[in-house]
Amino acid sequence: MKTTLLKSEDYTRAPWKNGGGIFTDIADAHRSGVTTKDWDSLLWRFASTPIVAPGPFSHMPGIDRLQMVVGGRGLVLKAPGEEFDEREPFTTVRFTGEMEIVTELEAGPVEVVNLMARRGTAEIALLALREPGEQPLPAGTHLVYAASGDCRIRLDREAFVVPGGSTLKIELTGATRLALVSGLAVLGSIQLVG
Repeated sequence: MKTTLLKSEDYTRAPWKNGGGIFTDIADAHRSGVTTKDWDSLLWRFASTPIVAPGPFSHMPGIDRLQMVVGGRGLVLKAPGEEFDEREPFTTVRFTGEMEIVTELEAGPVEVVNLMARRGTAEIALLALREPGEQPLPAGTHLVYAASGDCRIRLDREAFVVPGGSTLKIELTGATRLALVSGLAVLGSIQLVG
């Protein structure tokens, strides 16, 4: 097991793919051997972003996406013939990067976290940890994001404090158990395939 604390002040910021806003890149992975890390080389990305006005999502062919509101409420994603309801915070929705999505804000700006992966390269999951308790973690990369103030977790018998806004990156070669001791966290999990 390898753990790395990713501090909020070290996150990088970049424009949305469609230029409509700015996202905060918390953690990502790209194909090995590439000289330029861009959307084409991306394997997965965990990021946060404010949505302050209604508008279209970026077109991301070949990318699977998970999203969750962590600040504010009232977000609805509209696609042709489909609606993704994120009105309540900490609700996970799954959609593809090919979908033509437009956001609706029913109660003002929101903050969301996104976990995205290139289809066929990784299985991804996004889960809110709001109550103390245990969660099994399979082999892979796991990101514990302290979404609202500090949170305390335990991995097997080792205790960690994740400062508010920071992320604990956990790289596992075998399964273990994560326990949320206190606070609120968002758990992003990535298992590379093939």
